[in-house]
Amino acid sequence: MKKIWIVLLTVILVFVYIPQNIKAANSQSKTVSIPSEILNGSANAQKSYYLDLPSGVSSSAINVSSLKYNGTNQKVALTMENGKIKVTLKGVEAKQRIDNVHGYNASFKIPFSTNPGNSIWRYSDGVRWQINEWDPYANAQKHSDRNGQGNGIPRDDPPDMTVVTQSAVSRSGIKWYDKNVNSVIDSSQIIESTVQLVVDTDSLPSTYVNHNVVNGNQFIIYYKTDAALRNYGPEQLSQNFDPSGHALGRRYKTNLSYYFTGSANVTTYKYSGNVSFDYTLPTEPTLTGTVTLNKPNPNPTKLGDKDEPVQISLMGQLQGYNDASNIDEWVFYAKEKDKNNTLKTKKESAKTFNVSTLFDFEIKKSSVTGEHFTQEYALTVLIRFKKPIVTKNGTITSLEQPLQISAGVYKNNPTVTFPPPPTNPTTPEGKPPIARISAPRYVKAGDDTLISGAASYDPDGYINIYVWETSGAQGEIGNASKGYVWYTPEQIGQTFPIALTVVDNENQTGSTSREITVTEPKPSAGLAIEGTLKQNRKTTLFNRSQSPTRFPLVSSKTRVTITAVSGGTNADIKYSGTLSDFESKDVLFKKPGKYKATIYVENTLGYSDSSEITFDIVPDEVPYNYFTLPGVVYRSPDFGNNAIVSLDDISYSPDKDVIGRRLWEYRYDSNNDGSFAGEAWVIFSNENKDRLNLELSEVGKYEVRLTVFEEFGQPTIDEFVTEADRKSTNSDGQKLSSRVVEVKNRAPEVDWSW
Repeated sequence: MKKIWIVLLTVILVFVYIPQNIKAANSQSKTVSIPSEILNGSANAQKSYYLDLPSGVSSSAINVSSLKYNGTNQKVALTMENGKIKVTLKGVEAKQRIDNVHGYNASFKIPFSTNPGNSIWRYSDGVRWQINEWDPYANAQKHSDRNGQGNGIPRDDPPDMTVVTQSAVSRSGIKWYDKNVNSVIDSSQIIESTVQLVVDTDSLPSTYVNHNVVNGNQFIIYYKTDAALRNYGPEQLSQNFDPSGHALGRRYKTNLSYYFTGSANVTTYKYSGNVSFDYTLPTEPTLTGTVTLNKPNPNPTKLGDKDEPVQISLMGQLQGYNDASNIDEWVFYAKEKDKNNTLKTKKESAKTFNVSTLFDFEIKKSSVTGEHFTQEYALTVLIRFKKPIVTKNGTITSLEQPLQISAGVYKNNPTVTFPPPPTNPTTPEGKPPIARISAPRYVKAGDDTLISGAASYDPDGYINIYVWETSGAQGEIGNASKGYVWYTPEQIGQTFPIALTVVDNENQTGSTSREITVTEPKPSAGLAIEGTLKQNRKTTLFNRSQSPTRFPLVSSKTRVTITAVSGGTNADIKYSGTLSDFESKDVLFKKPGKYKATIYVENTLGYSDSSEITFDIVPDEVPYNYFTLPGVVYRSPDFGNNAIVSLDDISYSPDKDVIGRRLWEYRYDSNNDGSFAGEAWVIFSNENKDRLNLELSEVGKYEVRLTVFEEFGQPTIDEFVTEADRKSTNSDGQKLSSRVVEVKNRAPEVDWSW
């Protein structure tokens, strides 16, 4: 009897609930990657990540209940907080030794710096200079006298020579890192016997000669006093030094940058994975229509001695629009299919976004000439607007949605046998419930498919029993409002019924049915790229490919390629490892241009699919360089007869990078011929200062030059970039007159007295 029922139900299936939209579904899934990283120290045993939402997704559109962590870590919490996804995870613990960790001055890649110097003073006779320096053999200060350069009096500079100074090696405030700014190692985990001092040879000053390290805690530094380089500043003379005549104090300075390396025994915690979620797409005005068959119940029903009443509930819902005052009217149409003389129309002037109405028809007893009869109905929901609405596809004045539904009767033998209630109910009372099924019309073999009756309802009570009939499907739903079923590859091309009976709290029943057609279990290949699509920045390629649940993808057969289309070359595409199979892969592009990524996937049944995406990598722009200075400054006894030049840098990066270093230089028009050609540049600051003072002693004109060096303002992949990849520019393009300052003497003040 069951087989006969299946055959009959397959032949004649009457639809009770057929919702349709005039647009595609307004819900979509997204995935946000968690940074793959290995952290160390007990402070990292648990970590919270605040994940930025993908472009175009607002926090209000996210279905919070759909948030799901995918990965190997243990999830502690997952929620939305301050417009971001907050996921708290426990790290995957491991013990290891890490070599070549770096110790910096409180911040990543910020070296320690020492700026020692020597007091070199001119005697009052204007000829001799006292050279004070460090004696590395006596481990104490010493001094000697030397005649200054030239023959005149005073002699402006001491002789060019190598002098010695000393400085302590400091580890105060040291912070240890393993390869990147996020991997901080506690000092207690450092193996002290492995610690080594490293001098930053890339930042040695032009006056540098040599250095030694004594006992690991003291620098002995040899450097030059060079009149051309002017590596000194003013200094107050000692009280024991004769300040009369041509006496002058100077502090000759040098600098040395350094950091430390070592090894550490650490407990590491690995983090990876992603968070997936569903969100509602931002939409323009969208009309959704829903049609429900209230009578007959069940459908199909046995024909009695009179005409069978048919009642259809029709509802319209306007989404993606919030100006209710612009709604002119709702119009509903219903008719027996292909019979215009049965057309019925209803109008509603309500200024609301949800409107429903009922249509009543009859299946005439005289129309049922055979054993079974099915009547199809055509329906339309229409909404008109008072004023036209501008959309991305043009201007609209109305929206409409066509729908259809069927009602059936039989004389003796039912075409569908609905699953009976689990018990024989007592005499039913009240209004019967309305059964509704939500299920896709087509499903892939092997794909777990959600079947839902959650939209069923009872007009005067509640539903407490769901009885499903899913003949032909694998899996059972049981007494639940929804569940999953799937179909085998042998059922490809076949159509199967899904029937539901619901029982309310007063033992009234309602039934309905749908049908599902099984299609080939073909996978769906997909790629997406996220991140900063700019040269030398980290982008992440995501594998979005999917396959029916029961027939997953074969990872060894996945093939991904990235190729240059224009602008760059394939050699400009950088990544670690291979592109054979991955959930996400970090990729860096050395050159701007258009690139293409393709993917081929194949599942365990041999079905395959391929897909490709193209994207543009924009260039990294050079920083804008500009600074200001006064045109004229005057020497002042308040500053040791020097002139003070105030410099302000207003350079910036046009593409949101950061200025990581500023190199300030000047050169002096020594022969006062109005040209700086051939004059040597003198570095006076390399400390990334955007506001500083330049002390000048000689009268005349000076040209100032600023070179700014960018640091990446967005994540990169360190192993594929060098210092040369950081953009820089100098102020040579700035108008010369705005880069020149003239040092003058103030005129003497005259006071007459009689």
